[in-house]
Amino acid sequence: MSTVYDFEALQINGKSVPLSKFKGKAMLIVNTASACGFTPQFGGLEALHKKYGKQGLVVLGFPCNQFGAQDAGSNGEIAEFCQLNYGVSFPMMAKIDVNGANAHPLYHWLSAEAPGLLGSKSIKWNFTKFLVGKDGRVLKRYAPTDEPASLSQDIEAALAA
Repeated sequence: MSTVYDFEALQINGKSVPLSKFKGKAMLIVNTASACGFTPQFGGLEALHKKYGKQGLVVLGFPCNQFGAQDAGSNGEIAEFCQLNYGVSFPMMAKIDVNGANAHPLYHWLSAEAPGLLGSKSIKWNFTKFLVGKDGRVLKRYAPTDEPASLSQDIEAALAA
């Protein structure tokens, strides 16, 4: 697999979506959780979606329960939580694993394309973010502690490329 467009994923409603649907757009792919100290970042992700969506940014949230069991709910419960508490209107995908033998193939690829600190390929925690350019290639990986607003300059560069 050479670009993000080679993958598909399930939407939170269970429908399959090929990521090639977003060809020519920049993407911010984030593993999320509903009961994490970083959960308020949903607000910042929604702000990025609203600010840059019309310019070609797609924010994709992938709920994950691998870190402290912080997203134990069903896909329906997660969708309701995100909408009610943060007004999330960007696409939320079905819950996945991001590490280990059952990790979604997209996350195997993202982690290999943009390793973390000291070359680590594993995702360390919720709200690790990957910026993908309009060509479908990973531009940068961001730590969970990186606030969504701090990504604006990189997003603007990706949209201008």
